[in-house]
Amino acid sequence: MSVLAALVLVAGCGGGGSQVDCGLDGCTITFPRSGDVAVSVLGVEARLVGVQDSTAQLEVAGQQITVPVGGETEAGGFMVGVERVTDAEVVVRVRA
Repeated sequence: MSVLAALVLVAGCGGGGSQVDCGLDGCTITFPRSGDVAVSVLGVEARLVGVQDSTAQLEVAGQQITVPVGGETEAGGFMVGVERVTDAEVVVRVRA
């Protein structure tokens, strides 16, 4: 990855009520488990739709996906993984 591409990747992260932490390898989003919060990450919108057991339902770039803790799937050209689910929060990793 070029330095310019890395800077664009880092600059493309932003939060709206959730905690968003971006680095050269993608963004980590900490969603509150309750509430309807969407964030802009890497130029696309990401939103937690719901949680059942240890599986999160997310909407990324307009595409709904279901990802278990420790799992990863593709959505809108991005790889989306769920790092952990607690009673209070859901931590999601998005990378290009």
